Amino acid sequence: MKTLLMFVLLASTLCWFMFAPIYKHVFLVRQAVLQKEVDYMLEVGAAGGFGYIDGSMIAASRERLAAYGMTADEALYEVTSTSGLSATNPAAPLIRGTGLILTIRYPYERLFEIDRLIGLTPPDPATRMSATGMKMSEYVP
Repeated sequence: MKTLLMFVLLASTLCWFMFAPIYKHVFLVRQAVLQKEVDYMLEVGAAGGFGYIDGSMIAASRERLAAYGMTADEALYEVTSTSGLSATNPAAPLIRGTGLILTIRYPYERLFEIDRLIGLTPPDPATRMSATGMKMSEYVP
């Protein structure tokens, strides 16, 4: 009986040592992709010709996230400004010097489920990782 218990404990620990780094890598790549997307969207949205991030820009961003294997519909976008004005209205872009803030949130899903093998409780699948950035608008009317 002790031998069987030792085998089960050793096998589960061995599985965790082999596969946990892969899931951690997937987590790190997803976080990097989200931050890269935030930086890109802010660079485009705060440029002199725009001063906003609208629905078409968000739709294009969802397509880019889907190209990395992420579920595009799961990403939540939050676009705000430092002045409190709408940052998504192309008819009223943010003027130069107003901060454009973008946050993208994406669920962890079940990435850390393998951590149960060693007794760790993984985060709830509905919990979300996020990437945030701010850039000053360069739009001049």
